[in-house]
Amino acid sequence: MQDKSVAMLKIFETQDGSSTVLSEQFGVSYHSKYGAVQESRHVFIEAGLFYRAIAQKALKVLEIGFGTGLNVFLTYLEAQRLGLDIDFVAIENYPLSLEMAALLNYPQMLQADGQSTVFQKIHAIPWGERQALSAFFHLKKLEMPFEELALPAQFDLIYFDAFAPDVQPELWDQPFAQKMYDVLNPGGVLVTYCAKGAYKRALKAAGFAVEALKGPPGKREMTRAIKS
Repeated sequence: MQDKSVAMLKIFETQDGSSTVLSEQFGVSYHSKYGAVQESRHVFIEAGLFYRAIAQKALKVLEIGFGTGLNVFLTYLEAQRLGLDIDFVAIENYPLSLEMAALLNYPQMLQADGQSTVFQKIHAIPWGERQALSAFFHLKKLEMPFEELALPAQFDLIYFDAFAPDVQPELWDQPFAQKMYDVLNPGGVLVTYCAKGAYKRALKAAGFAVEALKGPPGKREMTRAIKS
């Protein structure tokens, strides 16, 4: 019998031509309808990876919301281009099937057809196993509720890409912001598409220095938070 959550997932094309997934279960898409690739580039790569890589070339990254694997793939491509050494941990509670992941057009959209096998491997790596995508990039995916995350301080960068606060409010409150603060190394950075005032206050209460940055197309602002 097909899992109900899988049956309620549908792929659609966003305005920049890249595909994303709509969860009919939660009534929300995994990426912006204005452009999946351009949103991920703007929020997680430009405001997060590039910003953090100025200080060091070896980074440990945590992603809350593995989703389509786009952020991992973009990070892999940029790590290859910039000579970064990345150890990436991605958390997801509702994984896509390999069949659905194969329908996503990111390698073609990013003109990285030669890396399509890497994108496939990103999804095929067994959950719970740390494996190398290359000599400079290691990935471990954990299938679990985000609330159960319990890791020591070890990360330099967090991609906070959970569903929106009105869908998963428990992930955007002060206790979970505190958990994110606690898993970061000093100087660590959290980036997210969310710019709600209540979330920025939660981040500040957890100890972060919070910046409001220009958002991707379709959003006025995004948020970057730094553990000082």
